[in-house]
Amino acid sequence: MSWFIQTCRSSLGKKYIMAFTGFMLGSFLLVHTIGNSTIFWGRSAFNAYAHHLHSLGIFVPIFEIGLYTIFFLHVITGIILFLQNRKARGGKYEMYTSAGGRTIGSKTMPYTGVAIFIFILIHLANFHFVEKTEVKTISDFVTEVLNNPFFTLIYGAGICLLFLHVSHGFWSLLQTFGISHPKYDYPLRVITWALAGIMGGVFLLITFLMVISRNQLL
Repeated sequence: MSWFIQTCRSSLGKKYIMAFTGFMLGSFLLVHTIGNSTIFWGRSAFNAYAHHLHSLGIFVPIFEIGLYTIFFLHVITGIILFLQNRKARGGKYEMYTSAGGRTIGSKTMPYTGVAIFIFILIHLANFHFVEKTEVKTISDFVTEVLNNPFFTLIYGAGICLLFLHVSHGFWSLLQTFGISHPKYDYPLRVITWALAGIMGGVFLLITFLMVISRNQLL
């Protein structure tokens, strides 16, 4: 057990923790994207999807606790690495330069991370920590929130920052796990950007369509 603790305390171990937790969060985000896309089939399909999730009973809070644990472990480890790298470089923080050069995503990872943390708290307050009933369902909350101009802007900006963060996160975890080769680095980078772009596009499309044609969706 001591070797495991020592590994987790090392910089390399923390990078593995970031990669693993990032992979788990990215996987959840992919499933969340697929589930939320049911909104394109209308109110009944979207509410049925939400009802199916909550019908899982005890597994729901267990899953939520696990997800929150992974999320906060990712955040805390990221903060520790940020402070360690900042101290090692004598002040100004510089992102680790991965194969293929720095990108906007890599340069802004710490800052988009902070913004995403705030965005997720807003999202949870709007949709998770509210009571859904047969009278006021999740689709009603989506309609109400996304038709508020303030939240429309918040969600649009938050989604863009989230998937800028994710685009580099996918690439970075591949590098951490040693999935890298000069011959395949460019295609892998394109795939990571495409995957992040598709997920981000779905959420942005939902936000946009809710503003211009909410009656057709919900």
